[in-house]
Amino acid sequence: MNAQDILNSEDFKKCADFHGHICPGLSTGFRAASAGMAWLKANRSEDEEIVAIVETDACSADAVQVLTGCTFGKGNFIYKDYGKMALTLMSRKSGRGVRVIVRNGAFQPDEEHMALIQKMIREELTDEERNRFETLHFRRSCQILEMPEDQLFDIRAVDMELPRKAEIKPSVACDRCGESTMSSKLVEKDGQKVCRGCLEGV
Repeated sequence: MNAQDILNSEDFKKCADFHGHICPGLSTGFRAASAGMAWLKANRSEDEEIVAIVETDACSADAVQVLTGCTFGKGNFIYKDYGKMALTLMSRKSGRGVRVIVRNGAFQPDEEHMALIQKMIREELTDEERNRFETLHFRRSCQILEMPEDQLFDIRAVDMELPRKAEIKPSVACDRCGESTMSSKLVEKDGQKVCRGCLEGV
């Protein structure tokens, strides 16, 4: 399937609508989630059938949520702050797991694109540079959508323990701030049951 076909697909449109725009990171997340779900031979998770672990909080994570059906609210979307463009999917039904990680250099923008990204972050782009950035950004997004899977990702089976299903516990007041907190999230401190916000001095 070429990039335009993917861009026109309902699945990709849902990802773009959820994320807010099309970018290389979203394209990478779309490809990673598609590859992982195909490897598992799994359907989108309606409840907690699939568990997703992402290792970056960048754009790719949004496509993972849309395609896999794994969300923070259902407790089956787990974020680990490792700074890696990596996705692990596990099936509670089959017990199988797969890790999809971007190959070294496969995601890297060229020098011009990277320089414009940095200027955009600093809000220093001229109108001409912004147009050039948008052209390069979209072009790179399309390249990622069309790259052969084995050039873009390293995909391998993983054997790891599935996390527990989401807990539903009664809420009680934190002994310091008085705010209602899930009982299992309170921490014993100096004889008090304290929420993590108070513990961290927030």
